[in-house]
Amino acid sequence: MTSSKALPVSTPLLQKHFLLSRLHSLAGIVPLGAFLIEHLYSNAVALQGAFAYDKQVATLQGIPFVWLLEIFLILLPLLYHAGYGIYVSLLSSPNTRTYGYGSNWRFLLQRVSGIVTLLFVVYHVWSFRLKSAFFGTEVDFHAVSAHLLNPWIFAFYVLGVLSVTFHFTNGLWSGLITWGITTGPRAQQISGRILLVLFALLSVVGLGSMLAFV
Repeated sequence: MTSSKALPVSTPLLQKHFLLSRLHSLAGIVPLGAFLIEHLYSNAVALQGAFAYDKQVATLQGIPFVWLLEIFLILLPLLYHAGYGIYVSLLSSPNTRTYGYGSNWRFLLQRVSGIVTLLFVVYHVWSFRLKSAFFGTEVDFHAVSAHLLNPWIFAFYVLGVLSVTFHFTNGLWSGLITWGITTGPRAQQISGRILLVLFALLSVVGLGSMLAFV
């Protein structure tokens, strides 16, 4: 009889991946999730009219050292979350054709929505933040309205809003599992239903705000 030595369960590579995946989840849920909620709220102010929206924009732009908050609480977490997400996507291979389980479809849709979300965020930031910073372009109700009156841009924004809200809520569902909060199938099923409602609510807020501009 020969004896075999068991391989260690934990290796430096696995520990590094564990840490990076936790940071990836944390970045998506806490700073980026909080910014998404705030951004949806600020856009929803447009439902009260142009004056209320312009006042909300001026309030946000008047925050002291707002550019530092944007860099450390939005830009850096976004770059890390997107970069590590792309890295994981390149290493993974969805198997929805072979195994059509809900979790596999969630995995695939999370990756697809992540790519769409990244493209949408880059375009949105360029249109309403970088152009304003570099060229002094005014950001107000009428500027957003003129932007969304283009039917192609409006359609892209509809897709972008749905991708962002799905990516966040579905990522929150998997994050609850990652952090050991919903460990059993029953808990995961309940959290899935709750977050599906949250996805619908956030989507309605986002799309409703867009309609307020047009």
